[in-house]
Amino acid sequence: MIIKRNEYIQILNSKRGNGLIKVITGLRRVGKSYLLFKLFKDELIKNGIDEKHIIEIDLESRLNKDLRDPDAIIEYVKAITDKNKKQHYLLIDEVQKLSEFEDVLNTFLHFENLDVYVTGSNSKFLSKDIITEFRGRGDEIHVFPLSFKEYMSAYEEDVYQGWADYYTYGGLPYVLSLKTDKEKTAYLENLFDETYLVDIIERNGVEKTQELEDLLNVLASSISSLTNPLKIQKTFKSELNSNISDNTIRQYIEYMEEAFLISKAQRYDVKGRKYIGTPLKYYFEDVGLRNARIGFRQTEENHIMENIIYNELRLRGFKVDVGMVKSRAMKNGVQENKQLEVDFVANQGSKRFYIQSAFQMSTDEKREQERASFKNIHDSFKKIFIVRDVVNVQRDDDGFVTMSIFDFLLDKNSMEL
Repeated sequence: MIIKRNEYIQILNSKRGNGLIKVITGLRRVGKSYLLFKLFKDELIKNGIDEKHIIEIDLESRLNKDLRDPDAIIEYVKAITDKNKKQHYLLIDEVQKLSEFEDVLNTFLHFENLDVYVTGSNSKFLSKDIITEFRGRGDEIHVFPLSFKEYMSAYEEDVYQGWADYYTYGGLPYVLSLKTDKEKTAYLENLFDETYLVDIIERNGVEKTQELEDLLNVLASSISSLTNPLKIQKTFKSELNSNISDNTIRQYIEYMEEAFLISKAQRYDVKGRKYIGTPLKYYFEDVGLRNARIGFRQTEENHIMENIIYNELRLRGFKVDVGMVKSRAMKNGVQENKQLEVDFVANQGSKRFYIQSAFQMSTDEKREQERASFKNIHDSFKKIFIVRDVVNVQRDDDGFVTMSIFDFLLDKNSMEL
């Protein structure tokens, strides 16, 4: 099964020969290696690059154990590039397994006939090491799980069954090759426990492993809900009889973010044009892993749909925040101050979109409840309701747009309609 992932190939093509180290990051098993060693390599060959000028090094393979030594890998690459002065392309998988990799990659920057691409599964090596060490000479390409559009490109049944499978089992590529619910469930649960959880524990020397697992369960159960470490600490104390500190919770959450399991959306005061701080929201990079973590017991379509919309916006290159809008209303002759929520404020350069994941707006009361936030935003940026129902894209008298989740996800230009 070949899933093209053409948008990533276009990005990689646009960065060829730019003098920077191209760093491909993302969750484990998201398809980084396949993208680099199969799809991008095929693209290079299609564009006339001799396969002899493509150097592939998989540092996760024991066959390349010797090349995890910094001096050995430099000598190996130098011997190849010195032999032929034509442009070479160096593809390194799981670069964080290379000792002193920052120094090695900086050395490769001085090879005149070398264009370097590396993958890594831990954001810590990118944000805290490479960016500092490279001082602007590293170029990140973040790979997400399959978008719904990519998923459907290889899915054999109709879009509605595809949606049901996608919001249940997520977008890790291997899931598409599994035929039964039992196989998909076992794959995701084993992957979470034996790969992601073990990675976090071993990489960070976590001793309180049960509390880490409990925290994962709490976060998985509360997607789309506002929270913060102090609030979570109170939950631990009242429900789990645990004395874990909010600082430890904050540290554990950072470990999860570094492993690309979760990411956070901060609160933004739309009228005040400023960030508020906590509470904030945490979303899972793959909803299948989120569902697996809690044994597929809380597969509420409305909350998972919100998580999927968040991931899609990030995939499209938007900076995504949770919006807060202050309003005033009269109740029983008394003026009340309210804080209304906009699910997502999506920014990209000069573009901004306000988005509500409305799921259903089947009653007048529900419609007015969803519309209240938008009515209190007095600017000209587009305001979009995304619903689960199949509807034609429509714009009402206030200029608010309503579209189905299918129109939104299957057309990358849907927000411009």
